[in-house]
Amino acid sequence: MFKAIRNFSSKIFKSLFKRKSNIKIGFYGPPNAGKTSLANLICKDWTGEEIGMVSKVPHETRNVQFKEKVEIKYKGKSLIFKMIDTPGIATKIDYEEFLKHGMRKTEAKKRAKEATQGIIESIQWLDDMDAVVIVLDSTENPYSQVNITIVGNLVARKIPVLIAANKIDLRKSDISKIKAAFPEYDVVGISAKDGTNLEDLYNGLFELAKKV
Repeated sequence: MFKAIRNFSSKIFKSLFKRKSNIKIGFYGPPNAGKTSLANLICKDWTGEEIGMVSKVPHETRNVQFKEKVEIKYKGKSLIFKMIDTPGIATKIDYEEFLKHGMRKTEAKKRAKEATQGIIESIQWLDDMDAVVIVLDSTENPYSQVNITIVGNLVARKIPVLIAANKIDLRKSDISKIKAAFPEYDVVGISAKDGTNLEDLYNGLFELAKKV
């Protein structure tokens, strides 16, 4: 009997360990909030490689892209996870937005269609996420940046969330608005541009992993 209990306990332990060492963390957020810039910064810091391209044109990331086995070492601890960078989640997509960036009408409509498909793909990927980092622009109104569908899906699936309030290097930055809008989540102010508070974000990721 004791042997059976030991075997059962061993299986449970191995199952938990396996899950902890294969965490999938998704990076979500609105277009141009600095989501891919932050993902690139983390990847370059620990793997020497970037995960994707960035651009001032919205919806540059139109397909889910990922980096396997990103290992972060912080204060004697180690966290290994699969980083998943998702397309920007907009509250609405209008092809005319792309015309402002010099695109022709045909190309603008194509980009808008791809962006819409990217959002659908991002929502579908929530089924595979263990935890999510939502990257928001701390210079903008938080309520105008968050897609209600995404928030609803995160709550329904009980997925642990960390909010990265980006662009704190800018004068207009106001993290307090984001904290007030999402009191149920931990918020870390960071700058993906110059790396400010990156260590606080790493600590936040370790805390996030504990909730998985």
